Amino acid sequence: MTEQTVDAVHETVRDHYARAALSVLEEKSASCCDSSCGCGDGCCATGAADASDALALYSKIEQSELPDAAVLASLGCGNPVAVAELREGERVLDLGSGGGIDVLLSARRVGPTGRAFGLDMTDEMLALARQNAVSAGVENVEFLKGIIEDVPLPADSIDVVISNCVINLAADKSAVFREIARVLRAGGRVGVADIVADDSLSPRQRAERGSYAGCIAGALSISEYESGLRDAGLTDVSITPTHTVAAGMYSAIVRATKPADTPATSVSPA
Repeated sequence: MTEQTVDAVHETVRDHYARAALSVLEEKSASCCDSSCGCGDGCCATGAADASDALALYSKIEQSELPDAAVLASLGCGNPVAVAELREGERVLDLGSGGGIDVLLSARRVGPTGRAFGLDMTDEMLALARQNAVSAGVENVEFLKGIIEDVPLPADSIDVVISNCVINLAADKSAVFREIARVLRAGGRVGVADIVADDSLSPRQRAERGSYAGCIAGALSISEYESGLRDAGLTDVSITPTHTVAAGMYSAIVRATKPADTPATSVSPA
């Protein structure tokens, strides 16, 4: 992508999710099937009733831990917290944290000795997330403004990276994978929910199935996703489709690890 195209993608995605956040801040539902996120688009087309894997759902118990606004603002395609195997004292980073649902759930699981970071480029979503953290009484969280291609955190500072239907929205996915590998500590791991395509589908065919902001047009194929993570230095890569979101396209759980013998680095974000 050219710099101009990258900027255009960022602006399209930012505008789409800013409107979704504002609809919640104005006490309107931002659930999947409303004007802020059309029912025919990607992650927004998948409801709990369509999920074939319990990992793609938030349980009633999880929802009870959260402010209503955090639940209403969830526009993802799965539940990365359910597969992240979070432990007491860990540091977690949520890429594209939106209204903060996965950050708040993560913060409760890592406890007071751990910390959960949320990264989002949309001011309206950050405002909503911070409001939700206050409402939930969760203090071990920090919401950062930035793009997921350039994470504003030091190298080797995070134990677990999660994300919920956001990496498919990135303009430069190779940069995202490199940033994941950079911020992870040696032995750190990835637990992501995202949209992937059959290897047989061309980028044009993916675009025909839905918009970029709707989580479809920008999705990688399964093999592209796997090779992108491996090229960034991650191992134990697995991609497990959970349910269909469009013909030949799926919500999936993505796992990977950073090798435990990776030398530490003091490189900071550019």
